[in-house]
Amino acid sequence: MPTPTKGPRLGGGPAHEKIMLANLSAQLFEHRSITTTLTKAKRLRPYAERLITLAKKGDLAARRKVVGLISAKNATNQSIVHELFTVIAPAMAEREGGYTRITKIGNRKGDNAPMAVIELVMEPVSPKQKVVADAERATAAAAPVEEPEVEETEVETAEVSDEAAAEAPADTEVDATAAEAAAEESEDK
Repeated sequence: MPTPTKGPRLGGGPAHEKIMLANLSAQLFEHRSITTTLTKAKRLRPYAERLITLAKKGDLAARRKVVGLISAKNATNQSIVHELFTVIAPAMAEREGGYTRITKIGNRKGDNAPMAVIELVMEPVSPKQKVVADAERATAAAAPVEEPEVEETEVETAEVSDEAAAEAPADTEVDATAAEAAAEESEDK
């Protein structure tokens, strides 16, 4: 049996692992969080996130693929797929990944297996992430807008320098008159 790319098999052959991940993901979408072993939670995360990414597409082909991956043969799993497409996927629309969270909760009493809670992250994207995204959008949008403002500033500077040039002869006349007065005073002495 070839070894999988993401760690050892969970409890048997590939078919058993596929069914186990399908059942775990169905339970995760139904209850929003489940308690399982840490190894199963780590193997479930990419599987469930792939299903949510497909659900975010929302088209018929994606729905059929999710139904095939969750093994939705009975009405319960059909309602889970419907909930995934109508409730969970729109809630994750702003996220670009990281739809699940794994929290370690200690070891199981019977066999000391490390346990974890895997849950869907249903909170909206944090304000800090939105601020960074908005700043990037504003920078991209403001770049073309800044060019006309620079041209207007140059035009205003040119107008101001014209006004200063017009006032300059008047100032030099006053300075010349003051210089003549100072020269006359020195001659009188």
